[in-house]
Amino acid sequence: MQQTGGEPATDDALLMWDRTRGYPVVSKNNEWRQVVLEGGHADFVLTSDVTPSLANTAYKLTYDAPSGNDGITQGTPTSRIVFEEAGQYVLSFSAQISSTSASTVHFYFWPSVNGTDVVNSAITTALHRNNATLVTSRTQIFTLAANDYLEVNYMIDNTAGFLNHTAASSPVPAIPASTLAITRLHG
Repeated sequence: MQQTGGEPATDDALLMWDRTRGYPVVSKNNEWRQVVLEGGHADFVLTSDVTPSLANTAYKLTYDAPSGNDGITQGTPTSRIVFEEAGQYVLSFSAQISSTSASTVHFYFWPSVNGTDVVNSAITTALHRNNATLVTSRTQIFTLAANDYLEVNYMIDNTAGFLNHTAASSPVPAIPASTLAITRLHG
């Protein structure tokens, strides 16, 4: 059935097509809720080392051009990750960090949406020895509007610190410097 407007959602589990919005809806607790069809996903990787030019300066990560993503693309500049549809998205971030210093090196990562840093979202990790490598990660849920863009920011307090890509060496496949997996949960 097609929803043309005014149909009550009094019975749970009625399924209709919302002609105005262009997606299926189901009745639940006296309201119509969107049924997400795929809705968007992306897998971004960074396949080269990332070293800051200056310590204590914020930079943006630019991931390699993705393929096979749906509804989530790189924008202009390419550090921007653009969301075609509004909704809640789960983002899983990881970075392989390394240091060539015997001193402590601090790494900071945080997202920004539409150019504004997201409150209470930063993570930090420290390495304490020369040639140390560690993976740091975080998973968060973001509520985004259509055409919002997200950027991943980083700062390192010593230029001896970097995000480390490791080339494949049989039998181990390549290790990206950073990954960002995104899945739309619902509209």
